[in-house]
Amino acid sequence: MDTPDPDGLLAEQLLRLTRRIHRSQKRQLESADVAITPAQSRLLRTLAHYDRPPRMADLAERLEVVPRAVTSLVDGLEASGRVRRAPDPANRRVVRIELTDTGRATLRQLRSARRAAAEDILAPLTAEQREVLGGLLSALVDGVPERGC
Repeated sequence: MDTPDPDGLLAEQLLRLTRRIHRSQKRQLESADVAITPAQSRLLRTLAHYDRPPRMADLAERLEVVPRAVTSLVDGLEASGRVRRAPDPANRRVVRIELTDTGRATLRQLRSARRAAAEDILAPLTAEQREVLGGLLSALVDGVPERGC
């Protein structure tokens, strides 16, 4: 008889939960008629964290992808009116990527879809269970053992 693998089971549960969250978020976006890929969504969220429009190379570094991948993502987002390329005022050879009003509206829709997906997934949990789960997930994400659990 095989010995149970609790860590393997936890890993599988985390993967299943991640897929469930993604499916729920995708349904939310489809019902809001927002056509965007997960990679484009990630680029928009990343772009929103900059104080000033970043260069393509900055985005590639932050996203940990090759610059060519960012070019393709920006092309698609630019075609949908969510971002625009703009010359850097200090160096016109440098191109910066700016969010447009449409891009900011899409970000709001993405946040709303994520919130709705989280509400759906977390519905069976009490407020106390959600707090404990939040602490445990923070410990996993940050790589720091959780104290007091």
